[in-house]
Amino acid sequence: MVEFWKLLKSAPFTAKLGLLIIVINIFVGVLAPVISPYGETEIVGAEYEPPSEQFWLGTDNLGRDMFTRMNYGARNTIGIAFITTALAFFIGSVMGLMASTLGGWVDQLLSRIVDVILSIPTLIFALLLLTIVGTTIPGVIGVIAILYSAPVFRLARAVSMNVVVLDFVEVARLRGEGLWWIIIREVLPNSMPPLVAEFGLRFCFVFLLISALSFLGLGIQPPTADWGSMVRDNATLITYGEFTPLLPAAAIAVLTVGVNFVVDWFLYKTSGLRDDH
Repeated sequence: MVEFWKLLKSAPFTAKLGLLIIVINIFVGVLAPVISPYGETEIVGAEYEPPSEQFWLGTDNLGRDMFTRMNYGARNTIGIAFITTALAFFIGSVMGLMASTLGGWVDQLLSRIVDVILSIPTLIFALLLLTIVGTTIPGVIGVIAILYSAPVFRLARAVSMNVVVLDFVEVARLRGEGLWWIIIREVLPNSMPPLVAEFGLRFCFVFLLISALSFLGLGIQPPTADWGSMVRDNATLITYGEFTPLLPAAAIAVLTVGVNFVVDWFLYKTSGLRDDH
């Protein structure tokens, strides 16, 4: 714990700002039912009421409190994006490490499947698959996880390819260790830094894709609060110079920038570079 605080103290301002943004969003998402004055789907006023003492950020197109919807939107959007990213990484990393460790026809088969997935634009592919499987939350998570497991596979395979040829992996094979033992104990620990950094970047892509799908009506479905759908629901206010639609859009942008700040710092720390003073 002491080492963590020392590391945090030496971090640049951008990394500290990024961590602060992430912590605030997690705090708001976890405590949304506690800090929100109303229910997630509760209609409490007239449509498009301006900010007031009762409604700090005004109301939306149905008369729901925007402050409450923003809080629950953090919980739903970030939570679903995190689960989706974790699932994509599990699928992509396992397949990539298996491909590099086994080689041969397994590597060729998995690589060709990934090439097919990557050859189609992600948003178009997601729209196609969601029209087939439906726009339920499990469907959204499953479709996006499969699509984003492909670039994770490419990275995991490329990084582990440089590890599986090293002597200690060959020694483990000669000792008769099994496939999963070699992957978990030998290959994975020596491939972690790029994968951890990629997790942060991939979270941003997943987060933005979920928001985009919700904006188009194929992501998280109403009445569940979601930042992407909140932009769409209140978009008509832009014509009248109101800032309400900009609130969820700004939340999406700020969290994306914050995560990238932290990822950049992590990549710098794991690259072995040092500051010259």
